Amino acid sequence: MNIDFATEDDIPQLADLLAELFTLESDFQPERDKQLRGLRLILDNPALGRLFVLRVEGAVVGMANALITVSTAEGGRVLLLEDVIVSRAHRGNGLGQQLVRHVLAWASDAGMLRVTLLTDSDNRPALNLYSRLGFCLSNMRVLRRSLE
Repeated sequence: MNIDFATEDDIPQLADLLAELFTLESDFQPERDKQLRGLRLILDNPALGRLFVLRVEGAVVGMANALITVSTAEGGRVLLLEDVIVSRAHRGNGLGQQLVRHVLAWASDAGMLRVTLLTDSDNRPALNLYSRLGFCLSNMRVLRRSLE
C-alpha cells in the first residue's frame, strides 16, 4: 500500500473512483467529462488543492481530494476534504482510515488550521470512520445553489 499525490496518468482511474462514489451519494450523479475536467483543474493548480491516490500493488484503489481555502474564523488556510473513496473491492481493510490519516498529516505539516468534510447523513460507515479520526458534527448546515 502506498499513498502519494496523483499524476496525470492517474486521472482515468480517479474518474472511475468518482463514478463509484457519485453512485453512492444522493446529491451527485457521475458525469465523466465533468469529473475529468475537475480533476485536471486541481492537478494543474496545486494552490487550489491536491489529489491523493492510494495504491495497492501499483493499482489506484482509493483517492482523496484536499481543497485549500482561507477561513477568516481561523485566520489562515484550511482544508476542505472531498471525494474520499476506496474501491468496493478494497473496503473494510482500514485503507480509508490510512488515506485520511495521511491527508490530515499532510495538512498539519502544511500549516492548515482546520479540516472540514461532508458526507451523506446516512452513510454510517463513513460517519463512523470520521468519528474515529476525531471529526465531530458541526452546527452549520450545508446549503447549495447551482450556477449553471
